[in-house]
Amino acid sequence: MNRSDIADLRKEYSRSFLNPEDLPQNPLEAFTNWFDFAMHENLYEPNAMVLSTAVNNRPSSRVVLLKGISDGGFVFYTNYNSKKGHELIENPFASLNFHWAQQERQVRIEGKVEKVSAAESDAYFQSRPRLSQAGAIVSAQSSVVNSREELDAAMKEFMESDPDKPLVRPAHWGGFRLMPDYLEFWQGRPGRVHDRIAYSYSAVGGWTKCRLSP
Repeated sequence: MNRSDIADLRKEYSRSFLNPEDLPQNPLEAFTNWFDFAMHENLYEPNAMVLSTAVNNRPSSRVVLLKGISDGGFVFYTNYNSKKGHELIENPFASLNFHWAQQERQVRIEGKVEKVSAAESDAYFQSRPRLSQAGAIVSAQSSVVNSREELDAAMKEFMESDPDKPLVRPAHWGGFRLMPDYLEFWQGRPGRVHDRIAYSYSAVGGWTKCRLSP
C-alpha cells in the first residue's frame, strides 16, 4: 500500500446502535457497563485510554492505562515530574478517550484532575510487580537519557543492589483522578451517521443527557 491509498481506507460500522434511553441516567454506570462488556469480549488492553492535556494553547496526547474508578473519577498513575505530570499540575483540566475498535465504540471524557491521596498511591504502588516498582523509582520520566544501555544498566544495578528489600513509592510518583463533567458515548453506524449520546453535569441540575448529530 502506498500513501495514495490512505484515502480509500474505510469500514462500515454496523455492529450495534445506541439511543439515549439505552443508557442509565448516571454516566459512570453507563461507562462501567460498556467497560465490563469490553472486558468480557477480551479486548486487548480495554483500559488503554488517550489522555490529552493542554498548556499555553498547545495540546499533548499519550496513551495511559486506567487503573481504577473511585470517588466518582477515573484514576491513572504517572511520574509527577513527567511532561504530563507538569502539564496536569499547571492546567488541571484534561480529557480521556477510550476507543474499542472491535466494538465500534468510543467514550470521550472531560473534567478536572486532582491528585489521589498518598495512601491510595501507596496501595497501588505496592500492588505492582517489583520490576514495575523499580521502573517508577529509576526512571526520570520524560528527561533525556543518553542511551538504552544506560537505562538498562541503571535498572540492572537497582534490581541487584538489594533484591529482598521492600520498595517504597517515591514521592514524585503517584495517581491522578479525573473528575468528569462531560462524557460522550459513541457507537459507529453505517454511512458515518453515528450515534452520539452526551452527558453534561451542572451543580444545579446534575447529569443531563442528549443526542448529538454525528
